[in-house]
Amino acid sequence: MPLSITVDPDAPAAPYEQVRAQIAEQARGGGLPVGHRLPTVRGLAEELGLAANTVAKAYRALEADGVIETRGRHGSFIAAGGDTAAREAASAARSYARRARRLGLDRAAALAAAGEAVAAEYDRRD
Repeated sequence: MPLSITVDPDAPAAPYEQVRAQIAEQARGGGLPVGHRLPTVRGLAEELGLAANTVAKAYRALEADGVIETRGRHGSFIAAGGDTAAREAASAARSYARRARRLGLDRAAALAAAGEAVAAEYDRRD
């Protein structure tokens, strides 16, 4: 299963974000199965004509999101548990809800604040 990534230098998203998003989409969509070994940072950087630090930043973000796991010298692989992101999002939402309640926000105000934050994040141009 080949990794298919294209980087558009004219896109509003930064190159590392384009790489991160495409790998995440392919992993979550099943195009890259669990356990699939990703190219090395340097290898992918050369293939895409990017700096190694750009690809490394994308890999770090993917690892933080639970999409990939790095096994030291053995490389980076698509992680098991495709619902890792959903679990982490639910945990973050619970933490936010507890904090909003401690701050004295009612349910409507807490939901409005969360909705505004989500809208701002998804609407921004990286």
